Amino acid sequence: MSLLVLGGTGTLGRQIVRKALDEGFQVKCFVRNFRKAAFLKEWGAELVYGDLNIAETIPLTLFGITAIIDASTARPNDLYNTQQIDLYSKYILIEAAKKAKIERYIFFSILNAHKYPDIPLMDLKVKIENKLHKSGLNYTIFTLGGFFQGLIRQYALPLLEKQTIWLTGDMTSIAYIDTQDIAKFVIRSLSISQASKKNLPLVGDSTWTSLEIIKLCETLSGQQSKISKVPIYFLKFAREFTNFFQWSWNISERLAFTEVLNQGENFNTSMQEVYNLLQMQNNATTKLEIYLQEYFAKVMKKLKELNYKLSEVSNKTEF
Repeated sequence: MSLLVLGGTGTLGRQIVRKALDEGFQVKCFVRNFRKAAFLKEWGAELVYGDLNIAETIPLTLFGITAIIDASTARPNDLYNTQQIDLYSKYILIEAAKKAKIERYIFFSILNAHKYPDIPLMDLKVKIENKLHKSGLNYTIFTLGGFFQGLIRQYALPLLEKQTIWLTGDMTSIAYIDTQDIAKFVIRSLSISQASKKNLPLVGDSTWTSLEIIKLCETLSGQQSKISKVPIYFLKFAREFTNFFQWSWNISERLAFTEVLNQGENFNTSMQEVYNLLQMQNNATTKLEIYLQEYFAKVMKKLKELNYKLSEVSNKTEF
């Protein structure tokens, strides 16, 4: 089976590429920057040029492809509106997939997205889901909560660097999951015909609020955090302000999503159907405590090695 992976350089996409290659799949990565994606080629993937902002480049990338895994998304620093990247271009991709007779189309949405039609990022995901439902393609839509990897930049690094951790609130609990586990489920689903035309959730084994994660990081690192809360009214003001300028629409939409996280929603659901369908064990996901423990252990080890080398240099200069 030949896979085309979109978003292969991203946090989730790179894990999907690595897992697919490990499982013996032929992997092509849809990229617009070959230099940025060079590491994927070193792993064994083939790079094909494509740009979701240039619709004409999409059909050519589907030649010889059996399945599409779309892990792409607009980034806050993109100078394009997500309406262009995450909706119009995805519609073209789906239509091209139909004409190319793609056997499986995998898309990633957001857990509970249908509850927030007024949030642009959520609404776009739901529209793409609906497009796939009506497409006639053999799709699998995985709905996600949050990634372990995102917690490193959001909480662990600021804590280690003694920087302020900014919070908008602590009402929402999220069942975060390791992107390596997501990749494992996704690649497994390609060999399960019953996963076709399904919406399947992928979440961790337990939910966490922001403060619970910070306390866990403090315990594992032995350091005290500095926390500052951002008032929700300031967040709303920032959203309205950035919405005035086309170049910042993407930022505005993501600020709107952040508002959702302040409303006390529980981003969690049962994974039993997924385990049964994909014939996997119920303990197939990594626990957040283990993931962060391994992360801090690696950091502390590197710091000790660095301090040892600095000490050696200092002793030599004294003679």
